[in-house]
Amino acid sequence: MNSPLPLLITLTYVAIAMVIGLRAKAGRSMNSLEEWGVAGRSMGPVTLYLLIAAGSVSAYTFMGAPGWAYSKGVAVFYVAIYLAYLALVAWYFGPKVWQFGEQFGHVTQASAISDRYQSPSLGALAALVMAIGSIAYAVLQTIGSAYILFVMSGGFIPIWLGVVLVLACIAVYLYASGQRAIGRTNAFQGVLMLIVAWAVGLWAVHSATGGLSFAGVFERIQAENSEFLTLPGAEGDMSFSFWTTSIIVSMFSFMPPVWTQWMSASSARTIRRSATWLPTYYVVILPMVVVGFIGIFSLPELERADTVVLEYAMQHLPVVLVGLLGAGTLAASMSSSEPFIHSVSLSFSKDVLQPMLKLSDAVTGRLARLLILPIMFLVIAPLAIAEPGSLVMILLVGLGFASQVLPAFIGMFFWPRASRLGVMAGIVAGFLITTALTILWPHPMGIHAGFWGLMVNLPIFVTVSLMTPSTNAEVVERFFRIAAPRGLTRLGRKGG
Repeated sequence: MNSPLPLLITLTYVAIAMVIGLRAKAGRSMNSLEEWGVAGRSMGPVTLYLLIAAGSVSAYTFMGAPGWAYSKGVAVFYVAIYLAYLALVAWYFGPKVWQFGEQFGHVTQASAISDRYQSPSLGALAALVMAIGSIAYAVLQTIGSAYILFVMSGGFIPIWLGVVLVLACIAVYLYASGQRAIGRTNAFQGVLMLIVAWAVGLWAVHSATGGLSFAGVFERIQAENSEFLTLPGAEGDMSFSFWTTSIIVSMFSFMPPVWTQWMSASSARTIRRSATWLPTYYVVILPMVVVGFIGIFSLPELERADTVVLEYAMQHLPVVLVGLLGAGTLAASMSSSEPFIHSVSLSFSKDVLQPMLKLSDAVTGRLARLLILPIMFLVIAPLAIAEPGSLVMILLVGLGFASQVLPAFIGMFFWPRASRLGVMAGIVAGFLITTALTILWPHPMGIHAGFWGLMVNLPIFVTVSLMTPSTNAEVVERFFRIAAPRGLTRLGRKGG
């Protein structure tokens, strides 16, 4: 495809996103953690709905998920379970997290952990472990963004330059407007993604089958490539155990940006309304997955599975739709990388550097804005340029590390007896096991490394908690009056 129109459409989207992001501050000072970090806790239900939805529907939707459908088959539908769970988590936990933030002044996930266990060192540990998962996610999105620019430009914009350009664009409006920029750009990006995904998906189905029903695609695959419709998939590498444990690890990963999004809401009721609507957005992934399945019989020799939607579009779809696909895919990538970059910078400044260097809130607020630059250009950019693996595997590795902070949340919402030392011991043990079984002996017995980490993490957490003093009773009651007002506080005060 030699037309410059797809690149022009894609770059127009970038320009619009930058304008929206820069205008989001609307004259407000962004040097406070409350304003830059959680948008003054002011977001309404529609903005929050699109913020959460677009933030969780990423480059995975337009590249990773179709790539897994193309290369592995039905294993891709693990995401349906994961996304459904995300909506339930937001509905149940979101209002409680918002109340923590509103009443206790939390602006990050790790600051809530530090407060619950009265331990800045535990908050810092949680922030650092979660940063690994968050950076992995941001790297995934940045790779997707750079690849879109590479394809839309016909190779004129190399991957390394695409990485730098995308991160530079995000840096401009993220520094200027913080969480307000993320909310406004995600709202725009979310609408764009939903329209583009269904337009491309239905056009692709019509070009492949002559109709608009997805059934024809799967009937042909069942007749010609039935191995794609069962586990362990066409490549034989997606065992039931790895598929299941990947879902479990994903479900237990309370990622920091989601926590920050909940605390940005105008009220607890706003979160519950937005969470109720979330499943209506997650249908965005279905047409893209179907295009991945179409590629099985339409593009049998494709070298890179993650590019199946783009390759199919360039061969079979009108040039305008290809341009919109580029814009939609870039929107998906940017809408997800923004909150993860923001949360790493916010938490590292608030939960690691502030207690370590005894900084004031004012200095910490300014530092949080500045930290996005080294995080983006000294950490994320080099990793993205190196392209360390398939998009989905990068995501799963990141979630494996993030899931090791689970004991902190068990003690925050369910078990008053959880102790600072118990949580710390569990996180450290789980982190070490996950690291070893990711690098030295990847996923032994076909079980996700993060799941092995949790199997060591949780027993140590419980054992050490029972052997060490719990947090001050007044602090525990303060949290459980919100987390479990119907009796868990009384249970905890009796000894849990």
